[in-house]
Amino acid sequence: MYIPPHFSEISPDEIAGIMQDAPLACIVSQTPQGLIANHVPLLSAPDGTLIGHVALANDMHRLIDEGQEVMAIFRGEDAYVSPNFYPSKPEHHRHVPTWNYQVVHVYGTLRFQHDEQAKRAAVGLLTRIHERRLNGMDAWRMADAPADYLQQMLSNIVAFRLTVTRVLAKSKLSQNRDARDYFGAIAGLEASGHSGMARRMARLRDAGNEPT
Repeated sequence: MYIPPHFSEISPDEIAGIMQDAPLACIVSQTPQGLIANHVPLLSAPDGTLIGHVALANDMHRLIDEGQEVMAIFRGEDAYVSPNFYPSKPEHHRHVPTWNYQVVHVYGTLRFQHDEQAKRAAVGLLTRIHERRLNGMDAWRMADAPADYLQQMLSNIVAFRLTVTRVLAKSKLSQNRDARDYFGAIAGLEASGHSGMARRMARLRDAGNEPT
């Protein structure tokens, strides 16, 4: 991934935040059938691996060899940035459109797990985190499903762990603009319905990393 120095994201907290806020990763791998891509929610385990699962019918677990390198792409907020957002534009018109975004590329190796304990752990982690976020005290639990139905559903999936070997991250958030145009971009994004991106940029400002 092309990463100019001013867009390089090296903050562990920011990288973790992007992955947590956008857990649906695109896992890309080279196989005998060529490149394949699968979109799978990935969650961090205490040991630093990423946990996920796919359908048993998905050939991903048959095509990717254990220990083979794959890349998981986590795409955070993104938004179009118009030159009209910049207060300096009427003065010299030396601006062009651009696109702001945050993305994390995680490289690692996969280990597929067919045992029931691993599959329960994968589904349990996914539902525990997201059900609590969405439903709080009314969160759905695996125990809510009939035992025979849950067993049937678990038999139709394959769990896996991704052992991380390296991470590349990019935050393209107008850091190359002067302060006036930077704040103009925040205001323009907020006004055009991209409040998530505006908040990301404002947080960068609050952390003291915005242009001066």
